[in-house]
Amino acid sequence: MHCIFLYGQNPSVGILNYDIMARFRRRTCIILLLFILFICSIMMALKTLRPDRAGFGDPFGLGLLPELQQRTVLLDSKQNSLNRAQGDTVTRASNLHSIAVNTMKASMSSVRKLEEELSSPNYNFHIFYYTWYGNPQFDGKYIHWNHPLLPHWDPKIANNYPKGRHNPPEDIGANFYPELGSYSSKDPTVIEAHMKQMRSASTGVIVLSWYPPGMADENGEPTDNLVPIILDYAHRYNLKVTFHIEPYKDRDDRSMYHNVKYIIDKYGSHPGFYRHKTSTGRLLPMFYVYDSYVTIPEIWANLLTVSGSQSIRNTPYDALFIALLVEERHKHDIHRSGFDGMYTYFATNGFSYGSSHHNWASLKAFCDSNNLMFIPSVGPGYIDTSIRPWNNHNTRNRVNGKYYETAFSAALLVRPEIISITSFNEWHEGTQIEKAVPKRTGQVVYLDYKPHKPNVYLELTQKWSEKYRKEQEQWLM
Repeated sequence: MHCIFLYGQNPSVGILNYDIMARFRRRTCIILLLFILFICSIMMALKTLRPDRAGFGDPFGLGLLPELQQRTVLLDSKQNSLNRAQGDTVTRASNLHSIAVNTMKASMSSVRKLEEELSSPNYNFHIFYYTWYGNPQFDGKYIHWNHPLLPHWDPKIANNYPKGRHNPPEDIGANFYPELGSYSSKDPTVIEAHMKQMRSASTGVIVLSWYPPGMADENGEPTDNLVPIILDYAHRYNLKVTFHIEPYKDRDDRSMYHNVKYIIDKYGSHPGFYRHKTSTGRLLPMFYVYDSYVTIPEIWANLLTVSGSQSIRNTPYDALFIALLVEERHKHDIHRSGFDGMYTYFATNGFSYGSSHHNWASLKAFCDSNNLMFIPSVGPGYIDTSIRPWNNHNTRNRVNGKYYETAFSAALLVRPEIISITSFNEWHEGTQIEKAVPKRTGQVVYLDYKPHKPNVYLELTQKWSEKYRKEQEQWLM
């Protein structure tokens, strides 16, 4: 009877057996589906641990990071057998991701810190720089910090003022005191600090005061041998260097040709050497020529016009030559001489025609109509009574930075292609934007930048560099 019952002679028993099998199949399918979902969730979790930008293969470009690559090899050598639980795989992937992130942070931290501190260079902001300072540690004596007190040309006035020299390091030839002390321009740590400060101010081109080899100003020593190290450090900070040709003895068309050739031959191939892109697409060196007006236009024309007897035009030494404009009449001499543009240098609004802000619009118009560059010079103030005690009437108070910002505002109004800054470190005339600190000695109380920090003028320069960039974009639209 049992056999008859099992083989389905009874219909109700067959139906019961079919239901049991159907339920078993449904349960199996549900379990399988859940298992598949579990595997998929594990795979998605692994994918989220992978950096978004990683391609196939090793995540985060491990081949570019030797230290991380070594750690990865070490991890791979410890890989367990293929039947390791899925949870262990997730843990290993998570550890690898953490190592990658930590190593990237470690390798990039110093670069990020530097980039956060330093603004991008603005190659349309040119800043005058002096390397004539010396101290006993590097030069065997003080140079320029011990500047003499210059007498007035009228003996009657001169007799009312002190004479002699300054006595560093406590008594220096400046009304402000540098944060770096009475430094030497030869000190590599000073040079690097200067480059960092100029870069932090978002300037781009250093206009280096230059005398020919073996020559110097009357209070200094030759500095041409410093040019290579200045170029090297400037390039390290993505800055460029051009030259401010000082009025050396017997400067004329012949000696200028010789010295321009010397500079370009010796320094022109350095990546830190500045070349300006002209409107025609040419890349040319640029030379600022200080006190250019002391040489008559006919002599300059020999050098700077195509038909001149010493013409430098269309030769390998052709360049942009920028003349100093002091008086209004100089603009016609500059044009006649064959110069490519003019700058105003002095940071004393009202001192000369060229340095007076209200004249910049007419100078820019003259330059535009004669295919010349107009480069206004802005400065944070002016005070030279530490070396010219009788010159107090030309002092320009900084007004906690307002004087500097007024000058920048006036410069931007004329939409110049380049703005020059007087100066980074002309301490004798108090035009420096280099960091200065409060200082008091028994004899002297130095001026300072309070209530602001020592770097306030670097920060203001950076602010106006960014403003210039934004406004220039509008000019060119």
